[in-house]
Parts: sequence; C-alpha cells; structure tokens
Amino acid sequence: MHFPRSSGILLHPTSFPSRFGIGDLGGEAYKFIDFLAQSNQQFWQILPLGPTGYGNSPYSCYSAMAGNPLLLSPEKLQDEGLLTDEDFANLPDFSLDKVDYERVIQTKRALLRKACDRFKANISPERQAEFTKFCVAKASWLDDYALFMALHRSFGDTSWYEWEPEIAHFQPEAVQEWREKLSDEIYYRKFLQFEFYRQWSALKQYANDRYIQIIGDIPIYVAHNSADVWAHRDIFTIDEETGAAALMAGVPPDYFSQTGQLWGNPVYKWDKLQENNYQWWVERFQATFEYVDIVRIDHFLGFEAYWQVEMGETTAINGQWVKGPGAEFFQAIKEELGDLPIIAEDLGLVTPAVLALRDKFEFPGMKILHFAFGGDSDNPYLPFNIDRNCVIYTGTHDNNTTVGWFNQIQDHERENAIRYLGCIGEEGIHWALIRLALSSIANLAIIPLQDILGLGEEAQMNRPGIAQGNWDWYYRSGALTDELRDRLKTLTHIYGRKPHRS
Repeated sequence: MHFPRSSGILLHPTSFPSRFGIGDLGGEAYKFIDFLAQSNQQFWQILPLGPTGYGNSPYSCYSAMAGNPLLLSPEKLQDEGLLTDEDFANLPDFSLDKVDYERVIQTKRALLRKACDRFKANISPERQAEFTKFCVAKASWLDDYALFMALHRSFGDTSWYEWEPEIAHFQPEAVQEWREKLSDEIYYRKFLQFEFYRQWSALKQYANDRYIQIIGDIPIYVAHNSADVWAHRDIFTIDEETGAAALMAGVPPDYFSQTGQLWGNPVYKWDKLQENNYQWWVERFQATFEYVDIVRIDHFLGFEAYWQVEMGETTAINGQWVKGPGAEFFQAIKEELGDLPIIAEDLGLVTPAVLALRDKFEFPGMKILHFAFGGDSDNPYLPFNIDRNCVIYTGTHDNNTTVGWFNQIQDHERENAIRYLGCIGEEGIHWALIRLALSSIANLAIIPLQDILGLGEEAQMNRPGIAQGNWDWYYRSGALTDELRDRLKTLTHIYGRKPHRS
C-alpha cells in the first residue's frame, strides 16, 4: 500500500489522562481525536490492545484477539446505568504522571464486577440479544479466552502449564467440566469483551468520522501464558511434558542490548500452520482489523528468518537463525483476505531477503531518525537516503524521547545531528526533529506525543530488555494546548501533509 502524504501521532490509550489511574476509552480519548483532527493529522498509531499480563506489556497479552478491560471507561459504563457516582466516591489519589498498575487493577476490577452484576440483573431483551449476537460472532476465540481467564483466576493467577494436568492439556472432558463449573466467571469475562467492543467501536467511528485512521499493531509472537498457546498448543513449540516453551523467541545482540532480547514466547510450528493454510493467522488478522484500519506487523523480519533459543537459556546469545514462512505466508493471507493495509516493522538485522519480502507485497517500512546520525552519509535512516513508500518516525515506543535521546547520545552523534539540522534554535531538539520528519519525502510521518510535548527520558514508554517499570507514562489533562495544536498544524501545512478532501 502507498499512503498519501500525511502525518499522525503515536500514543497508546493507557497514556490518556484519567482519574481512574490509567488512560481509557472515555472523554480524554475523544479530546485527543479532536486534537488530531484540529491539527490536521490523519493517523493515530497505537500499540496492541490486548489484555496485558506480567509486566503490563501490550506485547505480552493473555490473548491475541481480546481487548484490554483496563481500557474500559467507568464513566461510559455509568452512562449505560451500570455504575453510579457513589461507586466513584472513594477513588485512590492516583499519580498524575505514572500508571500504578497494582492499584489500578484493584480499583477497576471492583468497578467492573459491579457493572457486570448490574448488567446481568437488569439486562433488557434488546441488550441481551446484542450480547448474545456478540458472543456467537466472536466464539472462535472468545469461548477459549473467557474460559482461560476464568481458570487463570481459579488457579490463583498461575500460568496454564501449572494447572491440573487434564485442563492444562485442554482435554475435552475437562474443558466441558470447567466451563460449567466457572460459568459465572466466564460470563463476566465475556461481558468485559462485549463492553470493550462497544466502547472501542464507538471511539473508532468517532475517529473515522473525522478522517482519522487508526494504525494498530500485531506482534509476531504471542505470550506463552495466553489463551492462544493453551488452546492451540499444536501450532507452538511446547514441551509436551512440562508445558514450557521448548524453543523461545528473541533477537540476538543489537542496538538495544548486548545480550540480545530473550522474549520467552514459544516460536511457531510453521509446518503445522501451513497444513491448514495459516487459518489461525487469518483469524488473527480478521480480529485485529475489526479494531483498526491499518496494521503494523511488529518484528516483520521474523517472517523471513527468526531467532530461536532452546529451553533453559537465560539470554538470547546462544540462539540460531531459522528460515521463516516468507512470501508463501503473505500470499496465503492475501488470497483469504485480499490486499491488506500493512506496515512492516523492518528494524533490526535487516537482510536483502527481508527487504525483498517487504517490497514484493509493497509494504511500507519504517525509518527512525534517532538512528540516523551515528554513522556516515550512507546511513539508511538519513532522510535523503529513504524511499517515499515508508513511515518515518522521530522515535518509537522502544526509543527514548527525542529530548532524552539527544541528552544521552555520544558527542560525535550529537554533533552530526546538529550539523545535519543546521541549527536547533529556541524551539528545541524535539521540534527540530519533528520538522525533519515532516519535511522528509516519506509518505507518512508519525510523531510520538512525548516529542510534541517536549518531554525527557522520564516519559519513555518502554526500555527494551528491562521487564519492569515500563508502559506506565501518561500525560496530564490540559497538556494538549491550543499552542501545540496550532504549531503542529502549521508545520503539517508547510510540509504538504494536510488532508486533501473534496
């Protein structure tokens, strides 16, 4: 696909301001979309929307197809008559700058259970029909996910491979027995997904009505402790005796880590997936495109070749490259679903074979300006070396903020950046790099909101290779000022990225 010349903002919904301690799909989300529209942006990029587990990472979710209940807006539930002002009377004093996930989970869990109880007790025939229709339509993944989460709670939030053997191995008799035993909890989990679908669909429609398209994210791998692996273990490299990941995913030593990154996700049995024409992946794409307009495939290079590490290793150093499914996979997806709007996250150890796979299907790649100044004039991230069919970023969720990056890079890299930019001026390095991204020939420029706000390293979303203390930044209410809106709009117009609509 080829984007029109355009721009947008990268911001995950957890980063919206909220009196409930974490961003949600309520009023601040709608204000952000208004900010996008009023500053003439055309895209909103988010991270994966799934229910997060240990470490709170959206790249390690309990399901590849479900939504994160923590994103549900209690105020929207109040509008439905499922919560009251009295339910909000004793909210904790949450931090204004960081998500305290433990307190948020305790607070929201209590509110969501109240909402479910009222929904169940007072449901109208019309709403019952809507709920039933949703459950039937999503049954291919919802039934397994709801049971998985009910079991997860029943077994003390332990991983599925620590459960009783019969249910850990997804034996049909045990599955049926537990479905009946945990029916109330299963109903609750389905209710949460129903409400997530309703709230997100309304928000997406609001964005689309204002000509804002949403770029979502599909991580190549899914979490080991997930409904997907538990219910579909035949397509993952799982040790049959212990349930451990027999072969783990990761990347070798790179820019981010001297020991590489050992993600721990089980790699796929691509030969098994091939046998039924990659149907699980087809369903995954279908589910994701219900929530977003465009998909960024995280770790795209893993489809050409992936790094696998044997069970028992504690770092990613002792791994090996294995050939991936390549063009056959994307051709199968195309035959099932047609030409999909996909962005390839082609960062890391990119080989000519990865570039050939990307270009065969005309997927735009990614260019990161933070990577542009560490070498010579042949650096592929320098704006004069990039192709039009790409997405250019100042940085991504895995990078420091631009202010934080500029303060920490080596002197020669900082001097290269200053020489390239000519001058930085009073507007600061963040606006200088935003200008550079917007002025480039890349069809699409995406700017993290932290850079528009001019924030330092304290606002970095993720530090790759560090398991804890990530994904917790959110901005304060009132930060999206008219001045920022007008500055961004002006630059968007100067560099020819404003919308062209009849």
